[in-house]
Amino acid sequence: MFNSSVKKPLFAVLLFVAAQSVYAQEKVEMADGLRSNGKIYVVVAVLAVIFIGLLLFLINIDRKVSRLEKENQKQ
Repeated sequence: MFNSSVKKPLFAVLLFVAAQSVYAQEKVEMADGLRSNGKIYVVVAVLAVIFIGLLLFLINIDRKVSRLEKENQKQ
């Protein structure tokens, strides 16, 4: 659809607009409330457990696929 010379500047403009919208947020009241109650650490811990679980799952899937590829090459 678009050639390479159009994609790169368009992508750069999109990233710039996205970055500006992120910096436009001044204060997040929910995060302040969680920080003041000490619950932000629970949220961070839960997110860390989820990401570690996803990482371990992906590593497991990669090992299984690699093993199947080796078995397929032998046959």
